[in-house]
Amino acid sequence: MTSSPLGPPAAGTETETGTGTGTGPGPAAETVVPASPASAPAAGRRWDLLAAGLAAVAITTAALVGRAVNDRDILHVHFPPLSAVWEPHYGPGTPAALAVAAAVVAYGPALADRLPWRRLLLTTWAASMAWIWSLALVDGWRDGVTGQLTATNEYARPETVARFADLGHAVRTFTDHILIQTPDNWPAHIAGHPPAAILTFVGLDRAGLGGGAWAAVFCITVGGSAAVAVLVALRTLGGEERTRRAAPFLVLGPWAVWAGVSADGYFAAVAAWGLALLALAATRTARRPAGAATGAGLLLGWAVYLSYGLTLLVLPMAAVLWCAARRGRGTGVLRTLPWVVLGALPVAVAFTAAGFWWWEGYTLLHERYYQGFGGERPYSYWVWANLTVAAISAGLAAVAGTRRAVRTACRRGAGRSSAYAVAVMAVAGLACLVAADLSGLSKAETERIWLPFTLWLLPAAALLPARDHRTWLTAQAAVALAVNHLLVTSW
Repeated sequence: MTSSPLGPPAAGTETETGTGTGTGPGPAAETVVPASPASAPAAGRRWDLLAAGLAAVAITTAALVGRAVNDRDILHVHFPPLSAVWEPHYGPGTPAALAVAAAVVAYGPALADRLPWRRLLLTTWAASMAWIWSLALVDGWRDGVTGQLTATNEYARPETVARFADLGHAVRTFTDHILIQTPDNWPAHIAGHPPAAILTFVGLDRAGLGGGAWAAVFCITVGGSAAVAVLVALRTLGGEERTRRAAPFLVLGPWAVWAGVSADGYFAAVAAWGLALLALAATRTARRPAGAATGAGLLLGWAVYLSYGLTLLVLPMAAVLWCAARRGRGTGVLRTLPWVVLGALPVAVAFTAAGFWWWEGYTLLHERYYQGFGGERPYSYWVWANLTVAAISAGLAAVAGTRRAVRTACRRGAGRSSAYAVAVMAVAGLACLVAADLSGLSKAETERIWLPFTLWLLPAAALLPARDHRTWLTAQAAVALAVNHLLVTSW
C-alpha cells in the first residue's frame, strides 16, 4: 500500500486484514474492508498528528515572535497572538468545566451514536451551554459573566443603551458617530458593527431584560444553539453518520472560551441557523421549503446587519447550495434562491428606510479602523498570526480534521459520501477565515471576531479515525481549559 505525498490513500482504496470465518483448517483469511476517513491506516493518523504538530509549532512561533516584536508596543495585545493577559487562576467554574469535559470525553461519542436524533439535538444544546457557562465562570460571576457585556466598549452598557431612547433618531444618525473625531462617537464595538448588534441589546432592555446578566444569558443560550444548527445543516446535506460523530466536537471546542460571553457567539448562531434553514430549503427537506428559504434569508440578512464581516457568509451559502445540488437537488436550489432574497429584503429595506445605509457605515468603519489600533498593528505579523489564533480557537483536532476535509472535498467521486458535506462546509469556513485575514481588517482579536467561521471547522474533527475521537476530544478540552485558566481573555 502506498500513500500520497499529501497524506493517506483516498477512502475506498485502503485495506485491512482480519480473521476469516471459514470452516476449514488453515491460516486466517484476508478480508478486504472498504475504508473511510474514520478507519484510516496508521499513515493517515501520522499525517493527522503532523498537522496538529505543525499548528502547535506555528502557535509557539507566533507567541515568541509576538513577544519580541511587542517590546516596541506595536501589536496592542498583552499576550500575542491572543488578546489576553497572563494570569493563572481558577474559579467557581473550574470543577464544572472539568466535569463537563470528562463527561463529554467519556460518554459523548457513544451517546452521539445511540441517542434518537431529536434527543441528540437537545443534549448537544444543553452540553454546549454547560461547557460555555462553566468556562465563563472560571473567571467568576462578575468578571466572567455579568461584567463582560457592560464593559467600556460593549453593547449592554447602560449609558450606551440609553442613547437609543429615541430609536428612530439613533438609527438615523448612527453613521454620524462612527469616526473617532465626531462628537459623542460610539464605543469601539458599536461603531464597528451595523446597528442590528446594539439594537438587540436595546430590545432586551426594553423587554425588561437589561443589564449584563441578562445579556450574558441571552448570548450563551443563543450561542449554545449554534452547535445544534450545524448538526441540522450537516445531517440535511450529508446524512447522519458523520454528523453524529461531529456532535461531541461541536460541544467541546475551545471556540466556547470566546463564545462566553460575547455577542459574537450570538452572531455565529444567527448565521448558523440561517445556513441550516437554507440547507433544509435547498434539499426540499423542510415541510414548507419556501418558508424555510424565507426564514434563511431573514436570518442571513439580519446577520449582515449584525456584522459587516458576515457578508463572507456568501461562501458557506454557496457551499450549502453546492452540496444540495450534488445530492441531486438542483431543482430545489433554483427554487430556493428567490425566496432567500425575499426573506432578506425586508431587513435591508427596514434599515435603509430608517436612515441607515449599510455601505456608508462600512466605509466609515474602514476609516475608523485605521484611525485606531488597526492602523498601527503590523499586517506582516497579523496576516499569519491570525491563523494561529484560529487554530487555538478551533482546536488541534479541528486542524487535523480540516486537513482531511480539504482532501475529501477535492476527491473525485466523494460528492455523495457522508463525509462530503462536513468537508465542504469546513473548507467554506476556512475560506472565510483566509478572506477575512487577507482583507487587513482583522488584525488581532480574531479569536472572537471569527467565531461564525471557526464554528464550521469544529465538525471536521469527525473525519478523524473514530477510535481516536476520545483522545482528540481530550486535546480539545485541554486547550480550552489551559487558555481559560492561564489567561484572562479580553476584547
